[in-house]
Amino acid sequence: MSDRPDLAAMTAPLTRALIAAETPILREHGLSMWAYVVLLGLDERPVRTQAALAESIGADKTRIIRVLDDLQRRGLIERSPDPADRRVRLLSITPEGRRVRDGAQAGIRRMEERLLARLPDGDREVFVRVLRALSALPPREFGPDPASASRPGGP
Repeated sequence: MSDRPDLAAMTAPLTRALIAAETPILREHGLSMWAYVVLLGLDERPVRTQAALAESIGADKTRIIRVLDDLQRRGLIERSPDPADRRVRLLSITPEGRRVRDGAQAGIRRMEERLLARLPDGDREVFVRVLRALSALPPREFGPDPASASRPGGP
């Protein structure tokens, strides 16, 4: 047994605190958390289908429709028919969407920098590098250890 808490036990309260700290910043920019996530997701690839976007951001495609409707109504995203399949809607972020997203992100980064300033310089860099590495792992990496299933006494 280790004397440290499980990773989820340490990161869940941190995640909740970060979300709570981001909420007023997003509100200042007229964004919900999901709207911000959508705008961030659209910038990775300029045009995506609604289904592909939902999958990439971990959202149910039927539940983000209202978010997409609101963002489109406000001129922050555009939806257009796919020339190859008119049943499919392609999404793209507008220049105004980028401006709003960038403003919100700048506010969030300022808050994060104040938080990270509590750590020694070297620890800050390592912390961010480790978070990047772990968050980039594919979901299958978080499942049961495949080697343990083949061991005697394994699951």
